[in-house]
Formats: sequence, C-alpha cells, structure tokens
Amino acid sequence: MKVYGIKNCDTVKKARKFLEEASVDYEFHDYKKDGVDGDKLAAFVGEFGWETVLNRRGTTWRKLDEATQDSVVDARSALDVMMENPSVIKRPIVEGEVKNFIGFDPVAWEMALELGELK
Repeated sequence: MKVYGIKNCDTVKKARKFLEEASVDYEFHDYKKDGVDGDKLAAFVGEFGWETVLNRRGTTWRKLDEATQDSVVDARSALDVMMENPSVIKRPIVEGEVKNFIGFDPVAWEMALELGELK
C-alpha cells in the first residue's frame, strides 16, 4: 500500500497514525520531497474525478491568483495546476491492493479495515 500526501499536513498525520495504530504496512510518498508523477495523478483524477482530487478548500488554493483559479475548468487544466502546486492535491490519496481511497475518514477506513479493503 502506498500513501500519497505531504508530511506536515495534519490530515496526513492523522491518517498515518491511524494506519500505524492498526499495524498496516505502507510506503509514504511525500509530494514535496518526492515530487508528483503526472501519470499517477492523471490516474487518480480518472478514478475520483478532478473536482475531488483538486482541493479548493485549502490555503494553497486560496493563495493562488484569481486567473489561475479561473483557468481550472476541466481535468487537463486541473492537472496542470496540481502538477505546478502539489499542495492543492487532496490528501491523503491511498493506493491499496484492493481499493484506493482519497481523504481521511476514520469511520470509512475502520470499515475498510474490517472488510480487508485497506491493505
């Protein structure tokens, strides 16, 4: 299993703590340190939709200039902005053996653990 995110993100910290307490082995990919793989990001956009993968609620999005924000109208333009500003990618994204997840929802993750989907 691979967890994508940013090390200092509070949500990613909670997710990683959850996995560690549940004794789930995973590899962590830090967008800030390890970069963003465009093909992988495009696959996540294909799976979850660009509106879900692009985090418009975070401070990074709010700090982008209005022209950049207004330029995001479809998957291609969203991918361009996310590649240039990895902090606007919703976190974490978990690439599991059985299923992929986006965002951290402890109740959903607990259910996924019980069903064997989170591994």
